[in-house]
Amino acid sequence: MNHLYPIFLKVHELNVLLIGGGNVGTEKLQFLLKSSPQAQVTAVSREFSQDFLELASSTDTVTLIEDSYDEKYLGGKHIVIAATDDKAVNRQIRDEAKERYLLVNVADTPDLCDFYLGGIVTKGNLKIAISTNGKSPTAAKRIRQLLEEILPDEFDDLLENLNSYRASLKGDFEYKVKAMNELTEGLVNVRS
Repeated sequence: MNHLYPIFLKVHELNVLLIGGGNVGTEKLQFLLKSSPQAQVTAVSREFSQDFLELASSTDTVTLIEDSYDEKYLGGKHIVIAATDDKAVNRQIRDEAKERYLLVNVADTPDLCDFYLGGIVTKGNLKIAISTNGKSPTAAKRIRQLLEEILPDEFDDLLENLNSYRASLKGDFEYKVKAMNELTEGLVNVRS
């Protein structure tokens, strides 16, 4: 059973600590920046791969610190991502972050995670998150690819039009909900 509660975080308004600058760290940073190009990220690593450095240089919201992990880097952070190649260090990061009540993701170790970085489909204002409960990131990737293909790019235009219509509605909340439900019913009704 999947007990995960999906939420959408404004990571451009939160402070994210990413420890690890290799392949896995690069993947985590890429995920954050793809979903939120202005994500506020402090990356700590003894060394950063060339791919990581290129990705980090694409925005001014990523701060690089060449150093080994130290608990002091947890200060002022909301979210922590441990992506080192040392399981003991990753566990230390998790334990010290949990002492501060921070949300933690430990790469490739679902049991130590408070949250997962799942597949994301974005079409303008539409964003769909996909989770396999940590069981198969590859399956989430394939589902993401499928949804990216079948959802038209014009879907954002529909959302803008629906938002304009909603803003023009007069009446109480109940009336507005009923009107929007009637208007959007065709989105889910498949006719033979």
